[in-house]
Amino acid sequence: MPTPWQMNLQGAATPVSDYIHWFHDWLNIIIFAVTLFVLALLIYVIFRFNEKANPVPSKTTHNALLEVCWTVVPVLILVVIAIPSFRLLKLQLEVPKSDLTLKVTGNQWRWSYSYPQEAGGFGFDSIMLNEQQRAEAIASHKIAAAEAPRLLAVDNEAVVPVGKIVRVQVTSSDVIHKFTVPSFGIKIDAIPGRLNETWFQAEREGIYYGQCSFICGQDHAFMPIAIRVVSPERYAAWLNEAKQKFASAEDAGNKLAAATR
Repeated sequence: MPTPWQMNLQGAATPVSDYIHWFHDWLNIIIFAVTLFVLALLIYVIFRFNEKANPVPSKTTHNALLEVCWTVVPVLILVVIAIPSFRLLKLQLEVPKSDLTLKVTGNQWRWSYSYPQEAGGFGFDSIMLNEQQRAEAIASHKIAAAEAPRLLAVDNEAVVPVGKIVRVQVTSSDVIHKFTVPSFGIKIDAIPGRLNETWFQAEREGIYYGQCSFICGQDHAFMPIAIRVVSPERYAAWLNEAKQKFASAEDAGNKLAAATR
């Protein structure tokens, strides 16, 4: 999650995010080198071709070598940038064979997660904890204070196993949202009537936060994403608990809906 006075990207936790960080740093080196070169040229021109140093200006025009250089060199720089850029796009867009499929639905203003039949076939909503709920959860030790940041802590976290390839299918039930988890290097539109997909493979355990990053309405700023990455053993135990917990909640909801008809 973001930290006070943070100057860099959030820590990488997936191969895609690692590549994004490398590409970002490498591109900054190129930008810095080009900027220094242009600055050096400007300084040289200011001192070498000012009126005092050249009372009689040169009338030279159409320097063929210079024109070739300032055309070819920028093209070569763009080609050098494009090659790793295309590799990154390929890595992001080609979803490998997955171990788990997680369906995510954006709603105004919460996220809904659905697990496949082989994982139990259950789903749940993930809603941001307000200040009172957050304080109560910390006081009752349901969640550690360090894992309950303001405006990011939720009542139900999505849980995935570490080291497994997770296919994420994203859609929306109302307006366009954007499912974004910086540490995973994923950012994808949730569009009504359309199923987009991305993937991640978390390399270490922990809880990772994101937010909707597309202005979707008045509570756009209050629909955080929380994904907890755990060991395969803890994931299996969580699945058993989640099947009972969310199946019971769904049954209660169905009974309530039937009673109000």
